[in-house]
Amino acid sequence: MARVRYGARTEAEIQAARSASSKLPDIWSTGVVAVWESDPDAVAAVLPPPLKPAERPLVRANISKVDLPGYPLGAGSVAVAAVHDGQEGWYPLVMPMTHERALIGGREVFGEPKKLGEVTVERDGPVVRASLARHRIAFVEVRGTVEGPLPLPEPTQKTDFYFKFLPAVDGAGFDADPVLVHCVRNEKVRKLERIAGEVVLRESAYDPVADLPVRRLVEITIGEKTTDQKGRVAERVSAQALLPYIHQRYDDPQQILDGPPQGSV
Repeated sequence: MARVRYGARTEAEIQAARSASSKLPDIWSTGVVAVWESDPDAVAAVLPPPLKPAERPLVRANISKVDLPGYPLGAGSVAVAAVHDGQEGWYPLVMPMTHERALIGGREVFGEPKKLGEVTVERDGPVVRASLARHRIAFVEVRGTVEGPLPLPEPTQKTDFYFKFLPAVDGAGFDADPVLVHCVRNEKVRKLERIAGEVVLRESAYDPVADLPVRRLVEITIGEKTTDQKGRVAERVSAQALLPYIHQRYDDPQQILDGPPQGSV
């Protein structure tokens, strides 16, 4: 009988897959990063407990194209500065990805708020345009002109905060208590340039980052970097406290708050 591909894999095949994933070379991306100060109350409002606002109400948009051989990837995020248990980091609200492969792993393993979307990074000489779009709305656009090189930063660690959870089968809350994940990224930069430009936030009912207005632009840069990441569960969190924020993860929260319709497949 021919092999049934949905059948169980052997232990040797499982170990070979693990070994291959642990030996990945550095993967470099070209990305635009914009950081701005926003309304402190708006930033505080999007943070589920136990996350707390950082000292400055910063918002960061990261828009990148990733050099995966034969598999080019657009990846982005919009995050707000946050603190948990003395650890400073970023809480991403949305992370558009252009391919399902990048989306599924991040959502299921780390609890990343990834969604399929359109990611654009364009450069024509010194002129740069980058955007994140979903449902035909470019809800974040960064545009400007490269002014010159910046000193390369030393390799550094950055922390992102995610909430990992499973909506309950019956539509009432969660199947188990959610967990707060600390995802630590080791980042190396090989090229960095300063951009003089602007950040445009457009109204979107699905990705309402326009609620985090640009009060003061801190910086816009374009660079080439590589990162690796590891996550850990920092603590279990209150399901009741997280439930009011669950709509952040979904375009239609009724899908998970109402439970499955009768007769659904």
